[in-house]
Amino acid sequence: MTQKIENFIIVGITIDGKKFRPSDWADRLCGVMSAFGADNRMMYSPYVRPGCTLKGDKTVLVDARLYDIEPMAYKFMVNFARDNQLQVDWIGDTPL
Repeated sequence: MTQKIENFIIVGITIDGKKFRPSDWADRLCGVMSAFGADNRMMYSPYVRPGCTLKGDKTVLVDARLYDIEPMAYKFMVNFARDNQLQVDWIGDTPL
């Protein structure tokens, strides 16, 4: 089975329509991929960023280019959404 590599958005709503908890899940998930800069401040990865929908639901935007840099990190994000039964919007090949 070949995996199609695409940009996607993990939405903090389960497939059953319930809000995913804890409320800071997106920041925590993006924090796993973050690094500290020269100014000792945390910076999110350009490939994994927190966001929100127009309704205010938390999201994580995952850029497909992450797969080229670190395939296991990309798969971790895909599996996080799948394991927690979160809604995912696949975006295709347009960079985020």
